[in-house]
Amino acid sequence: MAIVRIETSRIGAAFVESGLSRFELSRRAGISYAIVHRFFGGHRTITLDTASKLAGVLGRELRPTNPMKGK
Repeated sequence: MAIVRIETSRIGAAFVESGLSRFELSRRAGISYAIVHRFFGGHRTITLDTASKLAGVLGRELRPTNPMKGK
């Protein structure tokens, strides 16, 4: 299993810029409001799949920032 680090601060910044409510973001991403609420409240980490869904709704994409060469 690969371990990845997600720059969640960028997702947070994109969320603020979007003007969406947490409820609307969760609805569009197809994830529970409770997950979004706890994540943005700093009480929960998120999976790569959840981060990808949020990023997609916010018009962003996930990409490696420091890929390991030769691995």
